[in-house]
Amino acid sequence: MGTLIDTSVLIPVERGELDLRGVADAEEPLAMAAVTASELLHGVHATKDVVRRARIERSVERIIATIDIVPFTLAIARLHAQLSADLEARGARIGAHDLMIAATAIWLDYRVATRDLRSFPKIRGLGVVRW
Repeated sequence: MGTLIDTSVLIPVERGELDLRGVADAEEPLAMAAVTASELLHGVHATKDVVRRARIERSVERIIATIDIVPFTLAIARLHAQLSADLEARGARIGAHDLMIAATAIWLDYRVATRDLRSFPKIRGLGVVRW
């Protein structure tokens, strides 16, 4: 099994507060969903201070270059729709990006590494680990 890394884990990595080698199994494949890359890049573009933005951009680009990125394909979109309908039928809601990440992880047969333990555990069939 592999691990799909959520933005809530990658932000501390970007800040130098977490080393993935210290929490990840060296034998296990790691990846991020394309929407996670978008969330990280949004943080770059939202930073107003030019010097700080340049530092964050370097760090984010280093992360993006070293972790496989999984695109949001039609197959994943179909699973996303199914998961969304299931959550709706149960009266549960999670953010759109988190649901895309969850669908990507389930499609890959990966678990999600996150620090957000409110949203991801609501999704049936998704393995969740806190890093």
